[in-house]
Amino acid sequence: MNIRTYGSVLAYVATAVTFVVVFFILFSGGDFSHSFSHTNSKSEFLIPIVQLQTKLNLNRQHSSASSHFRSSLPRNPTISTGRRPPELELARARGAIQGAATVRNLSQLLRNGDVLASDIYHNPSAFYQSYIEMEKIFKVYVYEEGEVPIVHDGPCKDIYTIEGRFIQEMEQGRNFRTKDAHKAHVYFMPFSVTWMVKYLYKPDSYDITPLQQFVSDYVRIISDKHPFWNTTNAADHFMLSCHDWGPHASKGNPSLYNSSIRVLCNANSSEGFDPQKDVSLPEINLRNGNMPSNLIPLPPPSSPRPHLAFFAGGVHGPIRPILLNYWKGRDPDLQVYDYLPKGLDYYSFMLASKYCLCPSGYEVASPRIVEAVYSECVPVIISEHYVLPFSEVLRWEAFSIQVNVSEVAELKRILTSVPENKYLRMKENLRAVRRHFVLNQPAERFDVFHMILHSVWLRRLNLKLEV
Repeated sequence: MNIRTYGSVLAYVATAVTFVVVFFILFSGGDFSHSFSHTNSKSEFLIPIVQLQTKLNLNRQHSSASSHFRSSLPRNPTISTGRRPPELELARARGAIQGAATVRNLSQLLRNGDVLASDIYHNPSAFYQSYIEMEKIFKVYVYEEGEVPIVHDGPCKDIYTIEGRFIQEMEQGRNFRTKDAHKAHVYFMPFSVTWMVKYLYKPDSYDITPLQQFVSDYVRIISDKHPFWNTTNAADHFMLSCHDWGPHASKGNPSLYNSSIRVLCNANSSEGFDPQKDVSLPEINLRNGNMPSNLIPLPPPSSPRPHLAFFAGGVHGPIRPILLNYWKGRDPDLQVYDYLPKGLDYYSFMLASKYCLCPSGYEVASPRIVEAVYSECVPVIISEHYVLPFSEVLRWEAFSIQVNVSEVAELKRILTSVPENKYLRMKENLRAVRRHFVLNQPAERFDVFHMILHSVWLRRLNLKLEV
Protein backbone atom coordinates (compact mmCIF):
# COMPACT_ATOMS: atom_id res chain seq x y z
CA MET A 1 0.00 0.00 0.00
CA ASN A 2 1.57 3.33 -1.01
CA ILE A 3 1.62 6.36 1.24
CA ARG A 4 -1.21 8.11 -0.62
CA THR A 5 -3.49 5.08 -0.37
CA TYR A 6 -2.57 4.60 3.30
CA GLY A 7 -3.39 8.26 4.04
CA SER A 8 -6.73 7.92 2.29
CA VAL A 9 -7.59 4.94 4.44
CA LEU A 10 -6.67 6.83 7.60
CA ALA A 11 -8.78 9.78 6.54
CA TYR A 12 -11.71 7.48 5.82
CA VAL A 13 -11.38 5.81 9.22
CA ALA A 14 -11.16 9.17 11.00
CA THR A 15 -14.28 10.39 9.20
CA ALA A 16 -16.14 7.23 10.10
CA VAL A 17 -15.15 7.48 13.76
CA THR A 18 -16.25 11.12 13.89
CA PHE A 19 -19.60 10.21 12.34
CA VAL A 20 -20.13 7.43 14.88
CA VAL A 21 -19.34 9.74 17.80
CA VAL A 22 -21.71 12.45 16.56
CA PHE A 23 -24.42 9.89 15.87
CA PHE A 24 -24.01 8.45 19.36
CA ILE A 25 -24.30 11.85 21.01
CA LEU A 26 -27.46 12.70 19.11
CA PHE A 27 -29.28 9.40 19.13
CA SER A 28 -27.92 7.11 21.82
CA GLY A 29 -30.24 8.71 24.34
CA GLY A 30 -27.68 9.22 27.05
CA ASP A 31 -29.76 10.36 29.98
CA PHE A 32 -30.02 14.09 29.35
CA SER A 33 -31.79 14.60 32.63
CA HIS A 34 -28.61 14.10 34.62
CA SER A 35 -28.06 17.69 33.52
CA PHE A 36 -30.42 18.92 36.21
CA SER A 37 -28.20 17.61 39.02
CA HIS A 38 -25.27 19.54 40.48
CA THR A 39 -23.23 16.36 40.89
CA ASN A 40 -20.42 15.52 38.46
CA SER A 41 -20.05 11.90 39.53
CA LYS A 42 -20.06 9.62 36.50
CA SER A 43 -21.77 6.93 38.54
CA GLU A 44 -24.86 9.03 39.20
CA PHE A 45 -27.05 9.15 36.12
CA LEU A 46 -30.39 10.00 37.67
CA ILE A 47 -33.71 11.00 36.19
CA PRO A 48 -34.31 14.28 38.05
CA ILE A 49 -37.79 13.31 39.20
CA VAL A 50 -36.42 10.16 40.80
CA GLN A 51 -33.55 12.04 42.37
CA LEU A 52 -36.00 14.42 44.00
CA GLN A 53 -37.97 11.57 45.49
CA THR A 54 -35.06 11.04 47.84
CA LYS A 55 -35.12 14.68 48.93
CA LEU A 56 -38.86 14.46 49.59
CA ASN A 57 -38.57 11.12 51.42
CA LEU A 58 -41.26 9.60 49.25
CA ASN A 59 -42.34 6.01 49.81
CA ARG A 60 -42.57 4.34 46.42
CA GLN A 61 -42.36 0.73 45.40
CA HIS A 62 -39.04 -0.32 43.87
CA SER A 63 -37.24 2.55 45.66
CA SER A 64 -34.09 2.03 47.65
CA ALA A 65 -33.23 3.87 50.85
CA SER A 66 -29.88 5.14 49.58
CA SER A 67 -29.20 8.85 49.55
CA HIS A 68 -29.30 8.85 45.74
CA PHE A 69 -31.49 5.93 44.80
CA ARG A 70 -31.83 4.78 41.25
CA SER A 71 -34.90 3.90 39.25
CA SER A 72 -35.63 0.23 38.73
CA LEU A 73 -36.93 1.21 35.30
CA PRO A 74 -34.57 1.82 32.36
CA ARG A 75 -33.53 5.39 31.73
CA ASN A 76 -35.17 6.80 28.64
CA PRO A 77 -37.36 3.78 27.80
CA THR A 78 -37.38 3.18 24.06
CA ILE A 79 -40.50 2.48 22.02
CA SER A 80 -40.28 1.38 18.39
CA THR A 81 -42.45 3.56 16.16
CA GLY A 82 -40.74 3.72 12.83
CA ARG A 83 -39.21 6.97 11.62
CA ARG A 84 -40.45 10.09 13.46
CA PRO A 85 -38.91 13.46 12.52
CA PRO A 86 -39.78 15.02 15.94
CA GLU A 87 -37.32 12.58 17.52
CA LEU A 88 -34.45 14.23 15.68
CA GLU A 89 -35.42 17.58 17.24
CA LEU A 90 -35.57 16.05 20.70
CA ALA A 91 -32.18 14.38 20.27
CA ARG A 92 -30.61 17.75 19.45
CA ALA A 93 -32.37 19.34 22.43
CA ARG A 94 -30.99 16.66 24.75
CA GLY A 95 -27.49 17.41 23.52
CA ALA A 96 -27.93 21.16 24.02
CA ILE A 97 -29.21 20.66 27.57
CA GLN A 98 -26.36 18.31 28.45
CA GLY A 99 -23.89 20.87 27.16
CA ALA A 100 -25.47 23.73 29.10
CA ALA A 101 -25.54 21.75 32.34
CA THR A 102 -21.80 22.16 32.78
CA VAL A 103 -21.93 25.96 32.35
CA ARG A 104 -21.34 27.47 35.79
CA ASN A 105 -21.76 31.09 34.72
CA LEU A 106 -25.46 31.35 33.90
CA SER A 107 -25.02 34.78 32.32
CA GLN A 108 -23.24 33.09 29.40
CA LEU A 109 -26.54 31.44 28.44
CA LEU A 110 -29.10 34.16 29.19
CA ARG A 111 -30.55 36.06 26.25
CA ASN A 112 -33.15 38.71 25.45
CA GLY A 113 -32.88 40.29 28.88
CA ASP A 114 -33.89 37.09 30.71
CA VAL A 115 -33.07 36.97 34.42
CA LEU A 116 -33.00 33.89 36.66
CA ALA A 117 -32.28 33.68 40.38
CA SER A 118 -29.94 30.70 40.49
CA ASP A 119 -30.58 29.76 44.15
CA ILE A 120 -34.02 28.32 43.45
CA TYR A 121 -32.96 25.77 40.81
CA HIS A 122 -31.05 22.51 41.05
CA ASN A 123 -29.12 23.43 37.93
CA PRO A 124 -30.11 26.86 36.62
CA SER A 125 -28.13 26.52 33.39
CA ALA A 126 -29.74 23.19 32.50
CA PHE A 127 -33.20 24.51 33.35
CA TYR A 128 -32.77 27.65 31.28
CA GLN A 129 -31.46 25.78 28.25
CA SER A 130 -34.26 23.22 28.57
CA TYR A 131 -36.85 25.98 28.73
CA ILE A 132 -35.38 27.70 25.65
CA GLU A 133 -35.34 24.41 23.74
CA MET A 134 -38.98 23.87 24.71
CA GLU A 135 -39.92 27.30 23.40
CA LYS A 136 -38.13 26.62 20.12
CA ILE A 137 -39.48 23.21 19.17
CA PHE A 138 -42.11 21.74 21.50
CA LYS A 139 -45.37 20.99 19.72
CA VAL A 140 -48.60 19.69 21.27
CA TYR A 141 -51.46 18.16 19.34
CA VAL A 142 -54.82 18.75 21.05
CA TYR A 143 -57.42 16.14 20.18
CA GLU A 144 -60.53 17.75 18.71
CA GLU A 145 -62.87 14.89 19.58
CA GLY A 146 -65.46 15.39 22.32
CA GLU A 147 -68.08 18.00 23.10
CA VAL A 148 -68.26 20.96 25.46
CA PRO A 149 -68.57 21.14 28.43
CA ILE A 150 -66.85 17.92 29.52
CA VAL A 151 -64.23 18.22 26.78
CA HIS A 152 -62.52 21.46 25.63
CA ASP A 153 -63.71 23.27 28.77
CA GLY A 154 -63.13 23.29 32.51
CA PRO A 155 -63.55 25.36 35.70
CA CYS A 156 -61.77 28.72 35.62
CA LYS A 157 -62.42 29.79 39.21
CA ASP A 158 -62.45 28.37 42.73
CA ILE A 159 -60.22 25.53 43.87
CA TYR A 160 -59.98 23.77 40.49
CA THR A 161 -59.06 26.95 38.57
CA ILE A 162 -55.87 25.51 37.12
CA GLU A 163 -57.75 22.72 35.34
CA GLY A 164 -59.94 24.96 33.22
CA ARG A 165 -57.32 27.65 32.69
CA PHE A 166 -54.77 25.19 31.34
CA ILE A 167 -57.30 23.62 28.97
CA GLN A 168 -58.36 27.10 27.84
CA GLU A 169 -54.78 28.24 27.24
CA MET A 170 -53.89 25.03 25.41
CA GLU A 171 -56.96 25.30 23.20
CA GLN A 172 -56.52 28.98 22.35
CA GLY A 173 -52.74 29.38 22.44
CA ARG A 174 -50.64 29.33 19.28
CA ASN A 175 -47.09 29.00 20.54
CA PHE A 176 -47.15 25.26 21.25
CA ARG A 177 -50.28 23.86 19.62
CA THR A 178 -49.94 22.23 16.23
CA LYS A 179 -52.73 21.16 13.90
CA ASP A 180 -50.40 18.64 12.23
CA ALA A 181 -50.48 15.60 14.50
CA HIS A 182 -47.45 14.07 12.77
CA LYS A 183 -45.28 17.01 13.91
CA ALA A 184 -46.37 16.74 17.55
CA HIS A 185 -44.12 15.63 20.39
CA VAL A 186 -47.05 15.00 22.75
CA TYR A 187 -50.82 14.60 22.46
CA PHE A 188 -53.23 16.29 24.88
CA MET A 189 -56.63 14.88 25.84
CA PRO A 190 -58.57 18.03 26.86
CA PHE A 191 -61.26 16.51 29.07
CA SER A 192 -62.18 17.94 32.48
CA VAL A 193 -62.57 15.54 35.39
CA THR A 194 -64.20 18.34 37.40
CA TRP A 195 -66.93 18.70 34.78
CA MET A 196 -67.30 14.91 34.64
CA VAL A 197 -68.09 15.00 38.36
CA LYS A 198 -70.53 17.86 37.83
CA TYR A 199 -72.42 16.31 34.90
CA LEU A 200 -71.98 12.53 35.26
CA TYR A 201 -71.61 11.80 38.96
CA LYS A 202 -74.65 11.01 41.09
CA PRO A 203 -74.25 13.00 44.35
CA ASP A 204 -73.51 10.99 47.49
CA SER A 205 -73.30 7.74 45.52
CA TYR A 206 -69.49 7.49 45.70
CA ASP A 207 -69.77 5.66 42.39
CA ILE A 208 -67.03 6.88 40.05
CA THR A 209 -67.81 4.31 37.38
CA PRO A 210 -69.41 6.94 35.06
CA LEU A 211 -66.13 8.93 35.12
CA GLN A 212 -64.06 5.90 34.25
CA GLN A 213 -66.50 4.88 31.53
CA PHE A 214 -66.28 8.33 29.95
CA VAL A 215 -62.48 8.14 29.93
CA SER A 216 -62.61 4.62 28.50
CA ASP A 217 -64.96 5.74 25.72
CA TYR A 218 -62.85 8.81 24.94
CA VAL A 219 -59.66 6.77 24.62
CA ARG A 220 -61.45 4.23 22.43
CA ILE A 221 -62.59 7.00 20.07
CA ILE A 222 -59.20 8.66 19.64
CA SER A 223 -57.33 5.36 19.42
CA ASP A 224 -59.72 4.06 16.75
CA LYS A 225 -59.58 7.28 14.75
CA HIS A 226 -55.87 8.13 15.08
CA PRO A 227 -52.72 5.95 15.08
CA PHE A 228 -50.78 7.79 17.78
CA TRP A 229 -52.20 6.22 20.95
CA ASN A 230 -51.55 2.67 19.78
CA THR A 231 -48.16 3.52 18.32
CA THR A 232 -46.67 4.38 21.71
CA ASN A 233 -49.16 2.70 24.05
CA ALA A 234 -50.06 6.23 25.26
CA ALA A 235 -46.55 7.07 26.49
CA ASP A 236 -46.49 10.41 24.62
CA HIS A 237 -50.05 11.37 25.62
CA PHE A 238 -51.09 13.48 28.59
CA MET A 239 -54.19 14.37 30.56
CA LEU A 240 -54.59 17.07 33.22
CA SER A 241 -56.84 17.16 36.28
CA CYS A 242 -56.93 19.10 39.52
CA HIS A 243 -59.97 17.27 40.92
CA ASP A 244 -59.23 14.80 43.73
CA TRP A 245 -60.75 12.06 41.59
CA GLY A 246 -58.44 12.65 38.63
CA PRO A 247 -56.29 9.59 39.46
CA HIS A 248 -59.42 7.44 39.81
CA ALA A 249 -60.82 8.66 36.49
CA SER A 250 -57.55 7.78 34.77
CA LYS A 251 -58.12 4.13 35.71
CA GLY A 252 -60.75 4.07 32.99
CA ASN A 253 -57.99 2.92 30.67
CA PRO A 254 -54.99 0.84 31.81
CA SER A 255 -52.55 2.51 29.39
CA LEU A 256 -53.67 5.96 30.47
CA TYR A 257 -53.07 5.04 34.11
CA ASN A 258 -49.82 3.12 33.66
CA SER A 259 -48.11 4.66 30.64
CA SER A 260 -49.33 8.17 29.87
CA ILE A 261 -48.23 11.42 31.47
CA ARG A 262 -50.87 12.27 34.07
CA VAL A 263 -50.75 15.90 35.23
CA LEU A 264 -52.43 15.84 38.64
CA CYS A 265 -52.92 18.05 41.69
CA ASN A 266 -53.42 14.86 43.70
CA ALA A 267 -49.75 13.90 43.35
CA ASN A 268 -49.67 11.22 46.04
CA SER A 269 -46.82 8.77 45.48
CA SER A 270 -48.45 6.21 47.81
CA GLU A 271 -51.55 6.11 45.58
CA GLY A 272 -50.07 5.39 42.17
CA PHE A 273 -48.59 8.77 41.25
CA ASP A 274 -45.31 7.99 39.48
CA PRO A 275 -42.93 10.99 39.44
CA GLN A 276 -40.90 9.44 36.63
CA LYS A 277 -43.78 9.92 34.18
CA ASP A 278 -46.50 11.91 35.97
CA VAL A 279 -46.50 15.66 36.67
CA SER A 280 -47.45 17.37 39.94
CA LEU A 281 -49.89 20.20 39.24
CA PRO A 282 -49.99 23.19 41.63
CA GLU A 283 -53.42 23.77 43.14
CA ILE A 284 -54.48 27.40 42.76
CA ASN A 285 -57.68 28.69 44.36
CA LEU A 286 -58.92 31.81 42.59
CA ARG A 287 -62.33 32.24 44.17
CA ASN A 288 -63.71 34.58 41.50
CA GLY A 289 -61.23 33.71 38.78
CA ASN A 290 -58.81 36.48 39.70
CA MET A 291 -55.93 36.73 42.11
CA PRO A 292 -56.97 38.38 45.42
CA SER A 293 -56.32 42.10 45.13
CA ASN A 294 -54.11 42.29 48.21
CA LEU A 295 -51.80 39.59 46.77
CA ILE A 296 -51.33 41.24 43.37
CA PRO A 297 -48.66 43.77 44.36
CA LEU A 298 -45.39 42.41 45.70
CA PRO A 299 -45.27 42.98 49.47
CA PRO A 300 -42.69 45.61 50.46
CA PRO A 301 -39.60 43.74 51.73
CA SER A 302 -39.69 45.71 54.97
CA SER A 303 -43.34 44.94 55.75
CA PRO A 304 -43.71 43.92 59.41
CA ARG A 305 -44.58 40.28 60.05
CA PRO A 306 -45.60 40.13 63.71
CA HIS A 307 -46.85 36.53 63.62
CA LEU A 308 -44.45 33.62 63.61
CA ALA A 309 -46.88 31.31 61.79
CA PHE A 310 -50.46 31.16 60.53
CA PHE A 311 -53.04 28.55 59.54
CA ALA A 312 -56.79 28.59 59.03
CA GLY A 313 -58.71 25.82 57.32
CA GLY A 314 -61.30 23.10 57.50
CA VAL A 315 -60.79 20.12 59.76
CA HIS A 316 -60.49 17.19 57.38
CA GLY A 317 -57.93 14.52 56.68
CA PRO A 318 -55.62 12.97 59.29
CA ILE A 319 -53.06 15.78 59.66
CA ARG A 320 -55.09 18.92 60.41
CA PRO A 321 -56.72 17.56 63.59
CA ILE A 322 -53.22 16.92 64.95
CA LEU A 323 -52.15 20.48 64.12
CA LEU A 324 -55.25 21.99 65.70
CA ASN A 325 -55.00 19.80 68.77
CA TYR A 326 -51.50 21.06 69.52
CA TRP A 327 -51.70 24.69 68.45
CA LYS A 328 -55.23 26.07 68.07
CA GLY A 329 -55.48 28.94 70.58
CA ARG A 330 -52.39 27.71 72.45
CA ASP A 331 -49.76 30.31 71.53
CA PRO A 332 -50.16 33.89 70.24
CA ASP A 333 -47.06 33.47 68.07
CA LEU A 334 -48.77 30.69 66.14
CA GLN A 335 -52.08 31.99 64.83
CA VAL A 336 -53.86 28.67 64.25
CA TYR A 337 -57.59 28.46 63.54
CA ASP A 338 -59.99 25.97 62.04
CA TYR A 339 -62.09 28.71 60.46
CA LEU A 340 -61.24 32.39 60.79
CA PRO A 341 -63.68 34.40 62.92
CA LYS A 342 -65.91 36.68 60.90
CA GLY A 343 -64.28 40.00 60.10
CA LEU A 344 -60.73 38.68 59.89
CA ASP A 345 -59.04 38.54 56.49
CA TYR A 346 -57.24 35.35 55.49
CA TYR A 347 -54.70 36.95 53.16
CA SER A 348 -53.94 39.76 55.60
CA PHE A 349 -52.84 37.09 58.09
CA MET A 350 -50.57 35.55 55.45
CA LEU A 351 -49.00 38.90 54.70
CA ALA A 352 -48.43 39.48 58.43
CA SER A 353 -46.80 36.07 59.10
CA LYS A 354 -43.26 34.83 58.62
CA TYR A 355 -44.37 31.24 58.01
CA CYS A 356 -47.59 29.80 56.58
CA LEU A 357 -48.52 26.29 57.70
CA CYS A 358 -49.63 24.10 54.78
CA PRO A 359 -50.94 20.76 56.08
CA SER A 360 -52.56 18.27 53.72
CA GLY A 361 -56.29 17.62 53.98
CA TYR A 362 -57.95 14.52 52.62
CA GLU A 363 -55.61 14.83 49.63
CA VAL A 364 -51.96 15.83 49.59
CA ALA A 365 -52.14 19.09 47.62
CA SER A 366 -53.05 22.41 49.20
CA PRO A 367 -53.71 25.80 47.57
CA ARG A 368 -52.10 27.38 50.64
CA ILE A 369 -48.70 26.57 49.23
CA VAL A 370 -49.23 28.80 46.21
CA GLU A 371 -50.97 31.46 48.30
CA ALA A 372 -47.96 31.45 50.64
CA VAL A 373 -45.65 31.94 47.67
CA TYR A 374 -47.75 34.91 46.49
CA SER A 375 -47.63 36.53 49.94
CA GLU A 376 -43.92 35.75 50.53
CA CYS A 377 -44.87 33.81 53.64
CA VAL A 378 -42.46 30.85 53.82
CA PRO A 379 -44.52 27.67 53.28
CA VAL A 380 -44.24 25.04 56.01
CA ILE A 381 -45.29 21.85 54.24
CA ILE A 382 -46.79 19.21 56.51
CA SER A 383 -47.61 16.28 54.31
CA GLU A 384 -46.85 12.67 53.51
CA HIS A 385 -46.06 11.25 50.07
CA TYR A 386 -46.61 14.59 48.31
CA VAL A 387 -44.51 15.17 45.18
CA LEU A 388 -44.14 18.94 45.07
CA PRO A 389 -44.83 20.82 41.81
CA PHE A 390 -41.86 21.42 39.49
CA SER A 391 -39.55 19.68 41.96
CA GLU A 392 -37.53 18.25 39.08
CA VAL A 393 -36.07 21.74 38.58
CA LEU A 394 -36.95 23.77 41.71
CA ARG A 395 -35.08 23.51 45.01
CA TRP A 396 -38.03 23.66 47.37
CA GLU A 397 -35.67 23.67 50.35
CA ALA A 398 -34.51 27.11 49.16
CA PHE A 399 -37.90 28.72 49.81
CA SER A 400 -39.91 26.39 52.07
CA ILE A 401 -39.64 24.14 55.11
CA GLN A 402 -40.88 20.57 55.34
CA VAL A 403 -42.02 19.26 58.71
CA ASN A 404 -42.89 15.65 59.39
CA VAL A 405 -46.29 14.93 60.86
CA SER A 406 -44.53 13.42 63.87
CA GLU A 407 -42.88 16.81 64.50
CA VAL A 408 -46.05 18.94 64.66
CA ALA A 409 -45.75 19.28 68.44
CA GLU A 410 -42.29 20.82 67.89
CA LEU A 411 -43.40 23.41 65.35
CA LYS A 412 -42.53 26.49 67.38
CA ARG A 413 -39.10 25.15 68.30
CA ILE A 414 -38.41 24.22 64.68
CA LEU A 415 -39.41 27.62 63.32
CA THR A 416 -37.72 29.72 65.97
CA SER A 417 -34.48 27.77 65.47
CA VAL A 418 -34.23 28.90 61.82
CA PRO A 419 -31.43 31.51 61.68
CA GLU A 420 -32.67 34.96 60.67
CA ASN A 421 -30.35 35.16 57.67
CA LYS A 422 -31.70 31.82 56.39
CA TYR A 423 -35.28 33.01 56.81
CA LEU A 424 -34.54 36.24 54.92
CA ARG A 425 -32.90 34.27 52.13
CA MET A 426 -35.94 32.00 51.81
CA LYS A 427 -38.16 35.06 51.72
CA GLU A 428 -36.07 36.56 48.91
CA ASN A 429 -36.25 33.29 47.03
CA LEU A 430 -40.04 33.32 47.31
CA ARG A 431 -40.04 36.58 45.40
CA ALA A 432 -37.90 34.97 42.70
CA VAL A 433 -40.00 31.80 42.41
CA ARG A 434 -43.36 33.59 42.42
CA ARG A 435 -43.29 34.09 38.62
CA HIS A 436 -43.47 30.29 38.19
CA PHE A 437 -46.80 30.05 40.06
CA VAL A 438 -48.70 33.01 38.64
CA LEU A 439 -51.65 32.41 36.29
CA ASN A 440 -51.52 35.03 33.56
CA GLN A 441 -54.17 35.53 30.91
CA PRO A 442 -52.85 35.16 28.30
CA ALA A 443 -49.91 33.10 29.52
CA GLU A 444 -46.49 34.74 29.87
CA ARG A 445 -43.02 33.24 29.69
CA PHE A 446 -41.91 31.27 32.77
CA ASP A 447 -45.38 31.46 34.38
CA VAL A 448 -47.31 28.51 35.76
CA PHE A 449 -48.75 27.46 32.38
CA HIS A 450 -45.28 27.31 30.88
CA MET A 451 -43.86 25.52 33.92
CA ILE A 452 -46.56 22.84 33.68
CA LEU A 453 -45.79 22.42 30.00
CA HIS A 454 -42.06 22.30 30.81
CA SER A 455 -42.69 19.44 33.23
CA VAL A 456 -44.51 17.58 30.45
CA TRP A 457 -41.62 18.42 28.09
CA LEU A 458 -39.12 16.87 30.52
CA ARG A 459 -41.09 13.62 30.69
CA ARG A 460 -41.21 13.54 26.91
CA LEU A 461 -37.46 14.12 26.66
CA ASN A 462 -36.93 11.13 28.91
CA LEU A 463 -38.95 8.96 26.53
CA LYS A 464 -37.05 7.88 23.43
CA LEU A 465 -38.93 6.73 20.37
CA GLU A 466 -36.81 4.92 17.77
CA VAL A 467 -36.05 6.85 14.59
